[in-house]
Amino acid sequence: MTAETDGADLADPTASTLAHFGNEVRLEREALGMSRAEFGAEAHCGYDLVAKVEKGVRVPPREFAEACDRVFPHASGRFLRLWPLALKLAYPAWFRPYVDLERKATVVRMFQPQLVPGLVQTEEYARAVLRAGRPTNLEDLVTARIERQRILTRDDPARLWLVLNEAVLRNQVDSADVMRRQLEHLRQLAENPTHRVQIIRDRGKHHGWASPFGLLSFKSGADVAHVDGFPKGYVLADAADVAAAQDVYDLLTAMAEPPDESPELIDSISKDCYS
Repeated sequence: MTAETDGADLADPTASTLAHFGNEVRLEREALGMSRAEFGAEAHCGYDLVAKVEKGVRVPPREFAEACDRVFPHASGRFLRLWPLALKLAYPAWFRPYVDLERKATVVRMFQPQLVPGLVQTEEYARAVLRAGRPTNLEDLVTARIERQRILTRDDPARLWLVLNEAVLRNQVDSADVMRRQLEHLRQLAENPTHRVQIIRDRGKHHGWASPFGLLSFKSGADVAHVDGFPKGYVLADAADVAAAQDVYDLLTAMAEPPDESPELIDSISKDCYS
């Protein structure tokens, strides 16, 4: 349930794009004489997810929309075209402009002092982090966060540059198993020649920056900066603000260990903390 659908009559297919998507699924499924369980088997999901999508109370993953277009004979790609509109409801309204920019970016640079950034979180890690805020739409938030990561695996992937405090690797989120898998994912990114991962070692002195922030670059147009914070983040497009963020990011990369040393360091911390 999102702010846009809260209090709406979800039986009305015009209540939201999510309700419309779900109603279209139901109409197509019933026209084929399929049960929810039968369609769930085709879409590799359970009855419960099909029911919630049809009722307009769950944002479907992309694979669900792809299954609709595959199974329903007259879909003609309609569900994958509708799906981005439904997915938007899973993001807070203030965050949607950033997601749109991130999707267009060719280079994404991020600094995080405490947590693994959402763009590279495993599903288990993301669920644990998001659960801490006790949201009413946890699964929608997880779906949306994991979907953002598609920019790293598309045909023309965005280049990612991460600078992380060592504390990010040592701050345990959920179980040791969850952390091991998350650090293994970071290690794989660090070894991918497209991306860069740098760790700022904890040597007892703080480097001066505690706020997570990032920079987005594009094929054309100026860079923008994004500052994460409570209760909401914000995008900075002013040239002076972006230049200041770029300068700080350059300093942080200079303070961090070289990218080639990251895999070994990640392995060492994983063994030390989570074996």
